[in-house]
Amino acid sequence: MTTILFVADRSSVIDRVHAALSVPGVTLIDHDDPDTAASAAVEQGVDRVLVDMKVGAMGGMAVTRAVRAASEEDPIPVTILLDREADAFLARRSGASNWLMKDTAAIDLRHAVIPAEAS
Repeated sequence: MTTILFVADRSSVIDRVHAALSVPGVTLIDHDDPDTAASAAVEQGVDRVLVDMKVGAMGGMAVTRAVRAASEEDPIPVTILLDREADAFLARRSGASNWLMKDTAAIDLRHAVIPAEAS
């Protein structure tokens, strides 16, 4: 079982991710407040965080840094959903485990965020 904290506030992004990740063995927890995402990830003991690059006033980069800082002893991997390929530079700088474009195919999103042993 894989538990993913999904940080997004736009319904189009939320719907797309739910369609891709609503598979057996995956629990997706929606979270729309980037300011509390890191503490929620640690408190809920999630396996991974998936964050939209454009969420709230903080954005995906800041959420990634906050999650990394909050889970320093037991790092929680973070995947960022990018709007533009050029944002890969920012994702890398933030310390994200991986990143991909928002419009990526559902199968590619599943491979990026669900560990092989869980699928």
